[in-house]
Amino acid sequence: MIAHAKKIQQPLPSLDISARVDALAWPQVETDLDAQGCAVLKQLLTPDECRALAALYPDDARFRSRVVMGRHGFGRGEYKYFCYPLPDLIAQLRPALYARLQGVANRWNEAMGIDIRYPAQHDAFLKRCHDAGQTRPTPLLLQYEAGDYNCLHQDLYGEHVFPLQVAILLSAPGNDFEGGEFVLTEQRPRMQSRAEVVALAQGDAVAFAVHHRPVQGTRGTYRVNLRHGVSRLRVGRRHTVGIIFHDAK
Repeated sequence: MIAHAKKIQQPLPSLDISARVDALAWPQVETDLDAQGCAVLKQLLTPDECRALAALYPDDARFRSRVVMGRHGFGRGEYKYFCYPLPDLIAQLRPALYARLQGVANRWNEAMGIDIRYPAQHDAFLKRCHDAGQTRPTPLLLQYEAGDYNCLHQDLYGEHVFPLQVAILLSAPGNDFEGGEFVLTEQRPRMQSRAEVVALAQGDAVAFAVHHRPVQGTRGTYRVNLRHGVSRLRVGRRHTVGIIFHDAK
């Protein structure tokens, strides 16, 4: 049975989590990204941090827009894009995670014959986005109720796209909700699509490919196309933070 905890409005903790990000098992993360197109980042956030972020959802002053998925054929449920300035926790997570994923992104592009390279610092990449007119922040907070789901999609918002993103589960499976699994599909040339269901605990994150990734085949490297979504929520309420590293037009 799902227990619905009371929502407590409280300020987000202001702390530097770079050391926590750096302490993750990055060699294994890179191995998993290369093999599956996704990797779990265990216990990225504490339960208190998760609850504080989820409690922001009713505060419209924190967000630039709200999207009701059913109105656009995206599924069922809704999400809100944060406005600048981002909450402290997300503002610290975004550059810390980018710094660790930037090398994978460059290596993938080189393997796929894509000339684009990403600078070492997130600020420099955001300047590239903003110079091209992509100035709207893309980190978002998603809310699902029973029966809601997110159709398979890609988060592409303009010319400049960072090829990896991160989603953090803020709710506790089995306590706050049931169902609502993160799903990643991979479309391979001349083959049937492959699905990956990623099990997450509260505070866990999944890093995954936004659009495509390289795969080594018998005749060399080829690209596979990926989409992600969320399966139907059977009971309760589920909140997730999505950290996208490029901004939108």
